[in-house]
Amino acid sequence: MSSTSDQSTIAGAGEHAGGAAARGPDGDRTHAAIELQGVGMRFRMHSGRLSPTLKATVVETITRRRSRPRDFWVFQDLDISIASGERVGVIGANGAGKTTLIKLIAGVYAPAHGTVRVTGRVAPLVELATGLNMELSGVENILLLGSLLGHPPEVMLARAPAILEFAGLREFAEAPMKSYSTGMISRLSFSIATNVDPQILLLDEVFAGGDAEFVPRATERMHELMDASHIVVFVSHSLRLVRELTDRTLWIEHGRVVQDGPTGEVCDAYAASIAKR
Repeated sequence: MSSTSDQSTIAGAGEHAGGAAARGPDGDRTHAAIELQGVGMRFRMHSGRLSPTLKATVVETITRRRSRPRDFWVFQDLDISIASGERVGVIGANGAGKTTLIKLIAGVYAPAHGTVRVTGRVAPLVELATGLNMELSGVENILLLGSLLGHPPEVMLARAPAILEFAGLREFAEAPMKSYSTGMISRLSFSIATNVDPQILLLDEVFAGGDAEFVPRATERMHELMDASHIVVFVSHSLRLVRELTDRTLWIEHGRVVQDGPTGEVCDAYAASIAKR
C-alpha cells in the first residue's frame, strides 16, 4: 500500500509489466483525474495458483516435470475515465476485478499493456493492515505505515497522539502490536490511513472492520474525507453504501464493464441480475 502524489503515468511493459512514472506539480480541484486507456492486467497461474507452492516446486524438481504456467487476464482493453468531482462506486461479484482495478489506479500493479494516468495525490485505503509489523509498538507502526503512505517520520510523530486517540489506543501506544486484538489492529490501521489530505481517495470495503462503537466514528471520518477529496472510487459489496456514497457506478464482471452510469440505475440492474441467478 502506498500513497502517490502529483501526477503519475504507468504504461504496460510486456512480459513483466514494468512501468515508468512522470510527476508534475500539484493540480487544483479541476485537475484531479484518472484515465485508463486500453489497459490489460494479467496474473501468471501455476497449477491453478498465482504463485507455485513449495510442495509443487519440490515435486516438479524430483520428477523433472515442469507444469507450464498460464496467463489469467483480469482485464483486457479496459477504458475508464474519472473526472474531478465524481464519486464512483465499483460493484460486481467476487473475482470480477474490483480490487485489482483499485490497485492499478493506486500504482500497486502495473498493466501488461495500456496506460494508467493519475493526476493528483492518491490515498489508497486498501488492505489497511498491510505493512504493519507485529513486533513493533503502536507508535512505531504509526511511523512505519505513515512512511509507506508517503509521510515523513516527523509529520507522523506529530500526528501520533491524534491517531491513537481516534483509535482509542492511547494506553497501548508503546505495547507491541502482537499484543493487540484484531479489532485494535483494525482501528489503528484505519486511523493511520485516514489521517491524510488526499485529492483522490480509493476505498476498498474499509467499513468492514471495527467494533460497534468504532464503526460510527469511522463512517463519520470517511464522510469527511470523501467531502474533502476531489475524486472518490469506492469498491463495495454493499449496494446500500454504494447508493449512499456515490453518484456514478461501474458494474464489473469477468474483467469488463457491464454498465457505467448513475448509481441508482446501475445498482438496480445489478440487483436484478443477482435475483435471476
